[in-house]
Amino acid sequence: MELKLDPEKWRAIRGMARVLDALSADEGLTRYVGGAVRDELLGLPVNDVDLATRLRPEEIIERLEKVRVKAVPTGIDHGTITAVSDGHPIEVTTLRRDVSTDGRRATVAFTDDWKEDAARRDFTINALSADPRTGEIFDYFGGLDDLERRHIRFIGDALQRIAEDHLRILRFFRFHARFGSGDPDAAALEACTRRANDLMGLSRERIADELLKLLAVTDPAPTVAIMLGHRILRPVLPEISPERMHDLTALVAAERASLGSNPLRRLAALLPRDPMIAEDVTSRLRLSNKARKRVGCAAGTEPFSSPQALAYCVGTDCAVDRLLLAGKTADAAMIAKWKPPKLPISGGALIARGLPEGPIVARTLRQIENCWIENGFATGAAFERIVSEALANAV
Repeated sequence: MELKLDPEKWRAIRGMARVLDALSADEGLTRYVGGAVRDELLGLPVNDVDLATRLRPEEIIERLEKVRVKAVPTGIDHGTITAVSDGHPIEVTTLRRDVSTDGRRATVAFTDDWKEDAARRDFTINALSADPRTGEIFDYFGGLDDLERRHIRFIGDALQRIAEDHLRILRFFRFHARFGSGDPDAAALEACTRRANDLMGLSRERIADELLKLLAVTDPAPTVAIMLGHRILRPVLPEISPERMHDLTALVAAERASLGSNPLRRLAALLPRDPMIAEDVTSRLRLSNKARKRVGCAAGTEPFSSPQALAYCVGTDCAVDRLLLAGKTADAAMIAKWKPPKLPISGGALIARGLPEGPIVARTLRQIENCWIENGFATGAAFERIVSEALANAV
């Protein structure tokens, strides 16, 4: 594994050079940290690049403003400033150590010790930092070896890390699903299992965010199976049982063969096919109205005469979800490209043909539409027969 970053490549990131110079990176005061370093070493795309510095927040702001870089105090109480350089945001955080934690939030104090700052992170692979001048990697807890083995391991005592932030239980499984290989770290799995009830102390929004990130990885099924086998989700999502694993595994395979993945669809696969249960779960997780509607619709089971009829009545996204969940991959792929037709007649046209105004118009139009759908979206003479019969029955 390459043990250095390409310093020129990273310095060339838009807006980065000005921030590094302002924060004396060449003098060892500032480094690249966290996920960007990890992903670069794994050969994965690097998105946001974060910086850590020995400088205090007020000095960060002063230095940035001196070189005309906008400094936004996005999390100044915890030492985080967002530098907007050449229109590009770069997060800069003063080195910290935890003073106290309660499982949801931490009180921190600033430090100038790189190892002390790294020690408060969750996993060894997330505690790596890099010198912007040379690209040298700093690894205080064996993160490079874990990265090479694709092994997710808590820094220090797993129970202590979880006590500091209960969300780390779900993060452990997400990181294992995305970066891990083989069996989960034994100490971490035992700690997560023992402390699963701690998830009840978290906001449902945080749980939902982490769960959907887990379900968005390429194949979350093996990791979710481990979680369900160890009853990790039972305290907060008892509706998800090991019996649902077959549906998730089948869905992941169907998605891979056709239309790509969707975490909301995968959540629906883990729930009973009951829109009321889906509504209860998604409400509890504080999902958006749009997300709740999609999961609830995917959980529906009412029959339709054809995939096209299904898509016309519930919408393309929901139809694709239901078809994939039912194992009908070819139908789902077809519906994803299908454009629903428009009913070829309006209420005004029915009135023009002699139907009296009033509620009867809407009723007749619904009858025509239902018959039109049942007849495969009939056109021409076939559609005219549907209209004529509906008008005759309405009189």
